[in-house]
Amino acid sequence: MVDLEIQVPTPFDPFAEARESDAPGAKEYVHIRIQQRNGKKSLTTVQGLKKEFSYEKILKDLKKEFCCNGTVVQDKELGKIIQLQGDQRKNVSHFLVQAGLVRKDQIKIHGF
Repeated sequence: MVDLEIQVPTPFDPFAEARESDAPGAKEYVHIRIQQRNGKKSLTTVQGLKKEFSYEKILKDLKKEFCCNGTVVQDKELGKIIQLQGDQRKNVSHFLVQAGLVRKDQIKIHGF
């Protein structure tokens, strides 16, 4: 008789790695999103910055750098969120990395 080693294939879950990396405390991400308003108008939101940062000072620098208006919004579940006028996703991510607030691998950009 011949001994054969048979491996039974197990189901592959392509999102298993994403679930593990998005687990609370595993890795803190800064989410940069765009929200469509009416017509061509849009908002850029920045969520997930550390709580010890001064959101008002960051907002002041972002507004000055990109010549746009913005505000800091307090959400019950998500905490403080920075909102900026227009599509500023790439500008904000580049600014946060240059200022040394977050690393490039900690930023997730969402949107169309």
